[in-house]
This record gives sequence, structure tokens and C-alpha cells, in this order.
Amino acid sequence: MTDPWATFGADLHLEPVGPGLRSGLTRALREAVRGGRLAPGTRLPSSRALAADLGIARNTVADAYAELVAEGWLTARQGSGTRVAQRAVPRRAAPVAPPARPARPRTGHHLKPGSPDVSAFPRTAWLRAARKALTAAPDEAFGYGDPRGRPELRGVLAEYLARARGVHADPDAIVICSGFSHGLRLLGTVLRGRRVREIAVESHGLGHHRDLLTGAGLATPLLEVDHLGARTGELAAMRGTGAVLLTPAHQFPFGVPLHPDRRTAAVDWARATGGLILEDDYDGEFRYDRQPVGALQGLDPERVVYLGTASKSLAPGLRLGWMVLPRGLVAETVAAKGAADRTSGAVEQLTLAEFIASGAYDRHVRSMRLRYRRRRDQLVAALAERAPGTEVSGIAAGLHAVVELPAGTERSVVRAAASRGLALEGLADYRHPDAPDGRDALVIGYGAPSESAWAGALDALCRVLPREGSDFRTDVPDN
Repeated sequence: MTDPWATFGADLHLEPVGPGLRSGLTRALREAVRGGRLAPGTRLPSSRALAADLGIARNTVADAYAELVAEGWLTARQGSGTRVAQRAVPRRAAPVAPPARPARPRTGHHLKPGSPDVSAFPRTAWLRAARKALTAAPDEAFGYGDPRGRPELRGVLAEYLARARGVHADPDAIVICSGFSHGLRLLGTVLRGRRVREIAVESHGLGHHRDLLTGAGLATPLLEVDHLGARTGELAAMRGTGAVLLTPAHQFPFGVPLHPDRRTAAVDWARATGGLILEDDYDGEFRYDRQPVGALQGLDPERVVYLGTASKSLAPGLRLGWMVLPRGLVAETVAAKGAADRTSGAVEQLTLAEFIASGAYDRHVRSMRLRYRRRRDQLVAALAERAPGTEVSGIAAGLHAVVELPAGTERSVVRAAASRGLALEGLADYRHPDAPDGRDALVIGYGAPSESAWAGALDALCRVLPREGSDFRTDVPDN
């Protein structure tokens, strides 16, 4: 018994007119099957009959049928004709409720550390550098490239870091990465391959960095930090430690530089034991009361790995960082990077190279240094006037400051700020799990707000801080 086909053309509106008759017919038939207008098992007319009905060549219909058979929409058997394929009917998914919109903070002020003022990104100068860099770029720049990064960027970085940070850098010993975390992850892999089992870290720092190292199989014993920086003299007693991660120019989060004697002690330890120092120079260009202290790497380039980034000086969204490696570490690090992701974006590297070479980078850093210095001065003055029960500690540098609080008030201040839409973080958020409880303080990131938002953010901060002699509550509930 045959299936009737008299109404096929009218019911399904198969009108493959215009250019591309076969593709139009194929698409119309596919949508008819997918949408359920042609039920599984339905017999289609012969290619001759459908071609006559549509007024097109028989081969056009035959080719369309053959394509849909190959895709699994139709079946064709000798003596049975062409039919719609039998398919499992997908189960109707239960309706998904739209996600609840997060409650908006009352003000939305953000004073967490770690971010620059991205509204100040030099878009015009960056675009100018990109145009010039792309115009001059060789064809091979758009291939897979050297895992170390573009030679243009490594060359200008070697010159700039020597001039601005006192780093001894051979362009061949520089490896471009997508930021400090990326570089640290690569170094963790290399150190583990060298049978290093422990890397000492400062008692206060970013937990994310510790997690990267432990993820590479490394233990992270702590090195205490005080008003002179990390106590590097204690490294000699840490027998199982093969490397140490330091922030010598501006300890994060305490905001103090590493004392000269402790810088020397760290290098002496590395020379005596064959250990390595990983120097995180995250904001070394931003010193406001004097010229920045040169990088620790300059004391011994063969025992110190220097890590820098454009995240604070320009913007974290660029995803550009660099490692200046001891010569004996280059091959292993390049191999680790090549095995993981091989290279960073060539266009961004070429643009940054031109941006530095043209002097635009120096001009931008000078401009932002003035902006951040002004904000820090305003923070100190506002707290002295409106919250005399607090005190700003640390050197005048970087994009954050530590605000000392009366004992027992840190958690309450952070919760009170959150309830008013002000994002803050306390010193306890950066404490190593094995470090003892310390003083109460806030880590204020004054770099993040835009110029227009800074005054409001500073006012919001002063409103939640305890005042000298006030009875500030310390029993605010967690929820």
C-alpha cells in the first residue's frame, strides 16, 4: 500500500526558487523533518514526481535526497523508496527558571586591592602604537612563533627594565607570559621537575599564588613578615626549601620594602644552597616619596627570577607579563610553556613593544604615578580628619595602603562596609593558614575607582571606619 502525496507541495510550501535550487530544496526538506511536519516513516515522492511538481531538474531532487540520507534525515532502500528516518524523540526539558539577579549594592564602590584605574587606559596612544606595529610586523609574526615571545617585545623590555628597575636582562632570557599567575604556574612546574619540594612564601600574600604552587605539588612553608619585610635570615633553617617567593619592592599586603640586610641575606642563602628567589615586582614602578628601589634581581641575575607585568601599569585585561630567567632555567621554562600553550598573543606583544619604544609607556606611568600619589595623600588626609582612630601604614608606593584599626574591629568594619555596598578586604584575608592571628587592618585599593568615583568611595570608607574614642560595635552578626 502506498502513501498518498497529493498535498505535499502545498502543505509544506516547498518553493526552492531562485539561485541554489538544490541547497534551497535540501534546507526546506530538512526543516520540514526537524520541525515535525514530515513525521518519521513518511514516504516521500520519487525524485521524478517531485521534480515535475516543482518544475526543476530530476537530478536536483536526487542530489537533495542523497545529501539528507547522508545526514541521517532520510532513508532510502531499494523497493521501499525514500522515507523520513525513524528518530528518537527528544524529551522535553523542564523549564529552567531564569537566574535570580544579584542584589545591587547601594553604592557599588570598590576598594579591594589589586586593580589599577582601568578607565585611565591610554586608548588613543595604544591604538596609535597598534597601527604602527601592525604596519611594520613581518608575516611570520602571525604564525605560531617562539614560546619565549616576540623578539621585538623582549628586546625593548630588556632595555626598559635595565633603565627603570635595574634588571640585568638578556632578551634571550626573557619569556613572555599572560601575567604573573601564568608565569608562577610555569615556574612551579619547572621547580617540581627539578625535585624541589618546598617553596617558602611570605606569611601574608595572595592565597591564589599559594594555590598555584600547591597545585604544582609544592609545599608552601611560611616566612614571617614584619616592618622590615620578610625575615629572609630564617631561610637558612628551612632545610627542605629550594626556592622562595618574595615581594621585595613593596611587600603585599603590608606595603613595606625589604630591608637591605634582608635582601643580602636572601641572595646569600640562594648562593649557598643553590636555591632560587622568585621576585614578584608587581608595582615596583610606583614609588611616591623617592626613586623606586632597584629590583632584587640586580644583586644576582643567576639566582633570582624576575617577574613583572603590565596588569598594574596598564590594565590586567591585556594579559601580558614577563619573566627574566637565569640562563640555566631558560630551556626548561620555554619547554614548559611550549607544552602548555606555546605563545602569547602576537598583536598585543607587538603593540606593547611599540608602546614602550615610542616613550608612551613612560609617559603613562608618570601620569598614573601622579594620580595614585594624589589619591594616597587624600586617603591619609581624610582618615586623619574623619577617622582618627585609624592610621595608614607602609611606604608611599603602589596602588594600595594598609589602614590600621583598633583591635577586634576588622571583621565588623568589613561587614558594615558590605552592608552599605562598599567592597573592602581585611588583612586577615591574606594571612597564610599557618600564620598566627595578627593585627586588625584593612587593605585599601585606592587604584581601582575611576576619577569620578574616587571621592564617593573615599567618603563611603570614612563613614564605616571607627573613630577614636567611639564605641564601635564588634559583635555585628555574620548574616
